[in-house]
Amino acid sequence: MPRAKFQTLTEQMFYILLCLKEECYGMDIMDKVPAMTGGRVNVGSGTLYNLLEQFLDEGMIRETKVEGRRRSYILTRKGREMLDEEYRRLCTRVDDYRRIFGEEEET
Repeated sequence: MPRAKFQTLTEQMFYILLCLKEECYGMDIMDKVPAMTGGRVNVGSGTLYNLLEQFLDEGMIRETKVEGRRRSYILTRKGREMLDEEYRRLCTRVDDYRRIFGEEEET
């Protein structure tokens, strides 16, 4: 059975939405994601603009400004709820790991 759209978020989706806690242009997001992840996660322009369009269609973000080709976006309540749900899902996974392996330090 196919996965429901946005039932879980990819890392790129998660960080794009996280950036949109504050109003951002698309190019700002492309700079912010690697900065907030220490370069671990990058978002290409094709992926970014495709996801922004999908997030708009789903009501997870809204457009705040249009200046020529530059558009800025911000997170909506629905987008925040999706981020919160993903955060809880990730925390549950971490809790499961800790329960199985304990709080052992790495050697």
